[in-house]
Amino acid sequence: MQQQFPPDLLRSFVIIAEEGSFQAAANRVGRTQSAVSMQVQRLEQMVGHQLFRRERPTVRLTQKGEALLGYARRILELQEEAWMSMTKQEPEGLLRFGIPDDYAASVLPRILESFAACHPQIEIMVHCAPSVDLTAQIEQGMLDLAVVTRLLDSVAGTLIGREQLVWAASRRHAVHLRDVLPLAVFREDCDVRQWATQSLANCGRRYRVAYSSPNLAALLAVVEVGLAVAVMPRSSVPNTLRALGKREGFPALPTVGLVLLRNQTNPSPLLDAMAVAIDIDGEADD
Repeated sequence: MQQQFPPDLLRSFVIIAEEGSFQAAANRVGRTQSAVSMQVQRLEQMVGHQLFRRERPTVRLTQKGEALLGYARRILELQEEAWMSMTKQEPEGLLRFGIPDDYAASVLPRILESFAACHPQIEIMVHCAPSVDLTAQIEQGMLDLAVVTRLLDSVAGTLIGREQLVWAASRRHAVHLRDVLPLAVFREDCDVRQWATQSLANCGRRYRVAYSSPNLAALLAVVEVGLAVAVMPRSSVPNTLRALGKREGFPALPTVGLVLLRNQTNPSPLLDAMAVAIDIDGEADD
């Protein structure tokens, strides 16, 4: 009798391959690690081959697993396409979401993936701007939800994560050794810029603002070619840069909170669902 691949098994298999970890995959699908392991065992029994090499703490696909991965993604995508076509679902609404540019690459993909899994037809308008602008736009009703950075003692919003700020410089240059340190910073009303310049002033380190931009990509380009040093979240530091600390003569920087703000004048189940997707670290409300 011909067997069929159960979609839930294929979905867990794909997520494990993407995460490289049974535990991380279990967190994404909302199951226990043992339940996800049993799904893989069932799938391996069906195909008659081992699909993963268990190399603690990670896992890697076997040759047969690599082959199945392509089929699994195509099957799941076709199922979703067929469902959308048959049910003729229309877009259910628009959600206006804001996030600082320096967190868009590291945080945004996880948020959108989690939300789209349950609400694929919702149109999401993503607006990247400094935290001060996003806060004002929430207050003015221009955004529905926003993730902003605040010091940990801030009382506004819901704390959803913590991020360590670091000094970042090119691995190929020694710009950090200059007598007058050139800085690449965000615009003047940016809290991160103020924390950076104040910490240098407090320790007596001479500096000058050499480059400024509201865009993280522009600052990274400057830093990567050795023209300046920047302050950014640790999660945003690419492999081409290195973090500098006390050993290199740089003062400690604060740990900031990622805070969720929401438009209180427009409550809806849709905003609640997005808030759950944004709660990436499972932090308790502050």
